[in-house]
Order: sequence, then C-alpha cells, then structure tokens
Amino acid sequence: MTTVRHAPRARWSPAAERRLRVIAPLVVGLLGLALWQFLVTVVGVSDYLLPSPAAILQQLVEFWPAILQATIITGTNALLGLVVGTLLAILLAALAARWRAVDGMSAPIVASLAVVPIVALAPVLNSMFGADSQFGRQAIAALAAFVPVFVNTLRGLRQTRPVHRDLMHVYAASGPQTFRLVTLPTAAPYLMTGIRIASSLAVISALVAEYFGGPRGGLGTFIATSAATSAYARAWAYVAAAIALGLIFYLATALLEWLVLRRIPTGGAR
Repeated sequence: MTTVRHAPRARWSPAAERRLRVIAPLVVGLLGLALWQFLVTVVGVSDYLLPSPAAILQQLVEFWPAILQATIITGTNALLGLVVGTLLAILLAALAARWRAVDGMSAPIVASLAVVPIVALAPVLNSMFGADSQFGRQAIAALAAFVPVFVNTLRGLRQTRPVHRDLMHVYAASGPQTFRLVTLPTAAPYLMTGIRIASSLAVISALVAEYFGGPRGGLGTFIATSAATSAYARAWAYVAAAIALGLIFYLATALLEWLVLRRIPTGGAR
C-alpha cells in the first residue's frame, strides 16, 4: 500500500504575520473606497443615498474646526461615562463576588440596565438636567459601559480556583495579599475585555444620546442637523469622525489591555 505524504504547509514568519495584519485591512479599505467611488461616479448612485468619498473628504477639510470641536465634546462625554461606569461596575462586582446577598440583589438591576432603550432614556435625562447640561449624555454612556464591565469582572473574580486560595491560606497570606497575588491576576483579563467592549458602547451611546435634545454640540447633533438640511456629504463627514473616535477608544483600551496583561505573572490568568 502506497503512503501519500503531503508537503508541509508554508508558514508565515512572525514578522510577516505582523505586516500582513497591518497591510490586509488597509488594502481592503482602499478597495472598498475605490468601489464606493465607482458606484457614485460610474453607476450613478444619488448623492442623498451615498455621497462620494471625494465629496465627504472635501467637507471634512472645509468644516474641520467644527468637526474637531464636535468630536472633542462627544469624546469627553464618552470618556467620562466609560470611566465612571467602569469604576462603579468594578466596585459592585467586587461586592457581589464577596457577598452572595449583594450578588442576588444586583442581578436583576444589571439585567434591567442591559435592556434600557437609549432612545427612550435620553430625552428623559436631557429634560431632567436641562438643555445646557451634558450630564444626561454622560450618564447614558456610563450605563452602557457599566454592564459589560460588571459582567466580565464578576466572572473573572469567580475564576480563582479553590486550591489556589487554600494554598495561600497554608502560607498564612492575608486577604489583601490573596486578592493581589491570586484573585486580581486571574480577573484582570476578564476586566480588560469588559473595558474594551465598553469603550465602543460608550461612544455609540453618547452619539445616540446627542440625537435627542440637550445642548447643541457633539457629533450626533451635527449628523442629525446635516441630514435634516440635505447636507448629506457633511453628515457623512461627521459619521467619519465618529468612526475615527470609536477606533481611537478601541485602540486605546486595547493598548491598555496589552500593557496590563503583560505585567501579569505567567499563568496568572489560569
């Protein structure tokens, strides 16, 4: 019987894989923009359906100061919401992991927050805190960030194996020492994953909240205003700024995750 031997598959070097991860998205993005421009200029798609990338770029350049100012406002609201929501989620998750009664009380609250419709809550908060306050938008961003951070942190805090706790008890380690050396390294990957997910949700929630009243300013407000006045290319320019803002938040939290996890001792997350 003849044995057929397959040639070994060619493997990319680590350097080539890193270059491919950077180059591949850029190539796909450029091809997408080329197809977009082709649909508008050759196929003849109407501007109100899909403005051309060239028109959007022209609006970005022309209205750059206003776009930058709106991006700063939305970014500030999203950042404050992300920080406050994360801190509250970590605190409640630590209490829920420590005391079963807190866990039982927090479960229905978190489940309710997870399904709160932003489109219904935003007008209410904007009316409560006034037309000149950004607090309603920041509160909505905080609520959106709270849920994924809480769920992931609580799960991470429960991943510590009993044998590890028993070992620390044998070594006469104190509660804070056990938390710092065992519980925290185990929970850190889950916490950072929750923050990375929450960063995008905070930006999206802040944008959506800006559609429903509150002070003038922010990307969501100008997207709605531009679309209502038939300035479609300008509206897409604000959308492009919103996409860039979301990417900045995501990359910043991904970098933070990498910096935190590389400091965890080997096997700390096991």
